[in-house]
Amino acid sequence: MRPFDIKERSLSDLARFLGLNKDGQEANFSGLSSSTSHLHSGDLFVALPGARTHGATFIAEAISAGAVAVLTDHHGSLIIGDLLPTIVVENPRDVMGDISSWFYGAPFRSLYAVGITGTNGKTTTAFLLNQLWQMSHRESGFIGTTGISIGRDSFPAQFTTPESSELQAAVASMVERSCKCFVMEVSSHAVVQSRISGAHFSAVAFTNLTQDHLDFHGSMENYFEAKSKLFNSQTAELGYINIDDKYGARLAESSQIAIRTVSRNSRKATWHYDRFELSRSGYDISIRGEGGILIEGHVGLVGAHNLDNVLMAVALAVESGVDPLEISANLHLLQGPAGRLEKVDIGQQFLALVDYAHTPDAVERALAAVREITPGKVIGILGCGGDRDASKRPIMGAALVAGTDLAVLTSDNPRSESPESILDQMSSGIELGEKAVIEMDRRGAIAIGVAEAQPGDTVILLGKGHEVGQEINQVKYPFDDRVELARAIERLT
Repeated sequence: MRPFDIKERSLSDLARFLGLNKDGQEANFSGLSSSTSHLHSGDLFVALPGARTHGATFIAEAISAGAVAVLTDHHGSLIIGDLLPTIVVENPRDVMGDISSWFYGAPFRSLYAVGITGTNGKTTTAFLLNQLWQMSHRESGFIGTTGISIGRDSFPAQFTTPESSELQAAVASMVERSCKCFVMEVSSHAVVQSRISGAHFSAVAFTNLTQDHLDFHGSMENYFEAKSKLFNSQTAELGYINIDDKYGARLAESSQIAIRTVSRNSRKATWHYDRFELSRSGYDISIRGEGGILIEGHVGLVGAHNLDNVLMAVALAVESGVDPLEISANLHLLQGPAGRLEKVDIGQQFLALVDYAHTPDAVERALAAVREITPGKVIGILGCGGDRDASKRPIMGAALVAGTDLAVLTSDNPRSESPESILDQMSSGIELGEKAVIEMDRRGAIAIGVAEAQPGDTVILLGKGHEVGQEINQVKYPFDDRVELARAIERLT
C-alpha cells in the first residue's frame, strides 16, 4: 500500500541526498521497492545482494513491472549494465530505509509512532494499544503479524515487520489518512536486516526474551543484542521495558535512551499492579502509573501473561496522551487478537482454544493460562515448524507434556523438512503412552484431542494461531486451526 499523493523524485535528487556525484542517465521515479512483486510502474528498483543470488539478476522482471531506474552495489551494476539508469552505493540495504523515509517525507515524524519488540506478547500488546486508541476516537494504524490496518481498513502483510520501502510507504499512507498514532511489531530479523532503518519512534517497548530464532541469531546473546539496538537515540525517544524479564532488567540498565519500567510483580517499577484478582471471565485489576496515576477495571482476557500485555499497552496509551479515566472506562471492552487464546465455541460443553504459541515459553504460558481456568483435563495439540530453530523442538515437546493431561504431538508447517524428523526431535526424551501420543496428520491430531474432551475440560490447539495455510514441501495448503477445530467438534456432537 502507498499514499495516493506522491511527489516524483529524480536520480539527481537521490544522488544529492546520498552525497554522491550524479553522472550518467537521468530518470524520475514515483516509488521504490526491492521486491519485483511490489514494484509499480515508474519505480526505482533497489537491487540488493542476497544470500543465494543478487537482486540484480531479476532486472528483466523489474523492467517488466515498470522499473525506470536502479539503486544497487558495484556487483549489481555489472549485472544490470546499461539496461536502466543506475546509482551505485557500497551497501544498498544500509541506505534503503533512509532513502524510503526521504522519499515519503519522513512519515514516522508526522505521528506518534510506537515500536514493540520481544519474543512473546508483541502482537497482543500492539493490538491492545491500538484498541485503546480507537476507543478514545484517535485515528490510528497497526503493522504486525496479523496484518496492517489503517483506521478500520485491514490489509495483508508478508512479514511481521515489512521491508523498509513498504514500511515507509504504509506509514505515509497512515499520515495521508490523518492517523495521529500508530503501533508496529519490530522483529529481531527486521533490526538485523535494517528494515527499520529510516524509522524513528516516539516510544519503543520490550516485552520479554525467550528462546527462539537461534537458527538465525546463533545465540541468545546475539538475539538480545538485536533487540537492544531498538533502544538508541537514533531510533527512539523513549523506552518502556518489562523488568520482570531478566533480559528486560539488563536492558533497563544499559539502554541508551530514557526508559520507563513496567512490572507485574515489583511496585518499584514506573508502571505496576496494585492488585490483580482472577475472576471467571478474566481479571479485576488496579494499575499504578507515573505520578501516582490509578487505572482500575476488569479485563476479559485469560492468562497471567496477558496481565503483562495489558500493563504495557496501558502505559504506552497514557504516554501517547490517552486520558487514564477513559482507559479505566474501556478496559472491559478490550479483546485479544485473532489466534491468541481465541475461543472456538459451537455449543460444546468443553472449552476449545486456538493459540499462536510457537516457542517454549509461549507454550508454557498458554498452558498455564488454561490450567488456571480449567476444572477438568487440559488437552494440548502442538506441532513445530520446519526450516526454523530446531533446538527448541524437544523443549516445546517437553513443555506440552508437562502442562497437559493429554499431549498430542503433530505437524505444523513442515516446509521443506520431513514431518517425521521434526516429530522425532519434539518427542526426544518423552515417554509416549496414555499421556502423550503422536499423530502426524494435524486434522487427525485435532480429532484425537476433541474425542478425549469431556465437560469441564479444555482443548487447546497450539502453534499456528491466525494462520490460514499449512506449508508442505514449498506448497501452502488451506488450513485454519479455528475452522478445523470447529469441524472436529461438530463431527462429535
